Amino acid sequence: MDKQSPKARTRQRILEEAARVMRESGTESIGVAALMKRVGLTHGGFYAHFDSREALVEAVIAEMFTDSAQRMKSLWQQPDPAERLSALIDYYLSETHRDCRAEGCPVPALVSEVSHLPDEAKAIFTQGVSSMLKRLSELLAELGHRDAETLASSLLAEMVGALALARACPDKALSAAMLARSRQAIMQRTGREQAA
Repeated sequence: MDKQSPKARTRQRILEEAARVMRESGTESIGVAALMKRVGLTHGGFYAHFDSREALVEAVIAEMFTDSAQRMKSLWQQPDPAERLSALIDYYLSETHRDCRAEGCPVPALVSEVSHLPDEAKAIFTQGVSSMLKRLSELLAELGHRDAETLASSLLAEMVGALALARACPDKALSAAMLARSRQAIMQRTGREQAA
């Protein structure tokens, strides 16, 4: 049973809708009036939940990382660490993830904009990335990889870059090929797949 107050539920609806918009179109595309209209509320009602548009952006970035972690929870619950890593790579660099901008990882959606955001929003983004790196590093260490932190950083950068580039490429066949090649290269680097 949902124990949230009506105000908390409304705030959550605003956050979820704003997260969809930000993942699809970036932080600059969030206008308060348009967002509230999408949620079915009045423009004035926004200020019952957020002090400013900047406060909304900060809350949405945090929500995006929380939501992404929740969506990937089943991948992280696999008992075999090797299968966990393979599933993570397969999902992250999949055409499904590429095409699901509104529900995908927030990093590719925000990475080009973060440097232009206020310090508070940058700190929330950094915390989200750090959490992803920590989890990936722990998984790589569990699999016996030396210098797991460095490898985790490199893998995350490659996966984010490959996904962002695949999303930007209008040629779906080329986009899919980029994802497949990156997936294969990362699998080989992590010992999950033998070289061809």
